[in-house]
Amino acid sequence: GAMAAVLGLSLPEIEEACRAATEGGQQVWAANLNCPGQVVISGLAEAVGRASGLLTEKGAKRVIPLKVSVPSHCPLMQPAADRLREALAAIEVRDAAIPVYCNAFAAPVTHHADLVSALARQLVGPVRWEETIRNLRAEGAVATVECGPGKVLCGLNRKIDREVASLNVGDCASLDAAVAALNAE
Repeated sequence: GAMAAVLGLSLPEIEEACRAATEGGQQVWAANLNCPGQVVISGLAEAVGRASGLLTEKGAKRVIPLKVSVPSHCPLMQPAADRLREALAAIEVRDAAIPVYCNAFAAPVTHHADLVSALARQLVGPVRWEETIRNLRAEGAVATVECGPGKVLCGLNRKIDREVASLNVGDCASLDAAVAALNAE
């Protein structure tokens, strides 16, 4: 499998190219709906290559192959989703005390069965990040905190809605800075 980031085209244009690039069982899908003008495609390598060429012809600003070992967030991940669902069935999953915004649905979930379904669905369905952030904003969110060593999501969030403060926490010092920033608002 393969994945590629597509910059500068609309989702309908990208989906059209993915359909056109699908042939002989070689499929490609829109996998990460990141922000306006940025979508990642995922599928079998040959189909991703064909779609990349079509998207360049359609006027994409850039089509960037991603260094990944699996075609994430597309139906090719169904065997992994099935194994995850089995593993989750073997453990106790409780209802969430605080709603968890799941980007498989772009909506909050709290019921344990919905949480398990969301985790498995995330492997085979697109990441609906832009819609998730817009829905969080509509619910009244004023800030997001990205946990981890990078700031990719903070950058996407700025492209989606500059009114939402996006903070990154990657270590103790950045946690302290994020807490101070949130308390200042």
